[in-house]
Amino acid sequence: MSKNGIIYTGVPSKEELANAPGVPSEKRMLEGRVACIECVQGIPCNPCESACKFGAITIGEEITNLPRINEEKCVGCGVCVAACPGLAITIVNKAFDEGEATIDFPFEYIPLPKEGDIVDAVSRAGEVVCKGRIVSVKKPKAYAGTAVISMAIPKVYADEVRSMKRLPRQEG
Repeated sequence: MSKNGIIYTGVPSKEELANAPGVPSEKRMLEGRVACIECVQGIPCNPCESACKFGAITIGEEITNLPRINEEKCVGCGVCVAACPGLAITIVNKAFDEGEATIDFPFEYIPLPKEGDIVDAVSRAGEVVCKGRIVSVKKPKAYAGTAVISMAIPKVYADEVRSMKRLPRQEG
């Protein structure tokens, strides 16, 4: 038995992601912004379902069910990204432009990047994959301290990149 996957490494395996009911189809990701819920453990949690005003995320009666995405209902608004305490939700947009996709992800570190910054884009395991360009930084009060960063990356890395490397702390 191989020792990969979320319980061994803290990073979901390709098999776990392929079976996660919250991961949208490739076809849907190519159509525009959509939530990508990489929740692969049956834990008691449902803030994403409560946060979605479009009814696109369902957990059901059993609170340990994995979240399921309804691709037709999801508009990619991103409210669920900040609501997820496990930081397991991103918004993927493979239709951003011809050569780039965007990934919106939760970011709970300081300093925050600024729009236009070029940063190191990282994988689920925190490994640098490529450079990314910050498109926006959102931190409304409703997000309870979690910033949601939108980053443009080369489209070829859209299935791999899920965050950015922390920026150095500012002295002073």
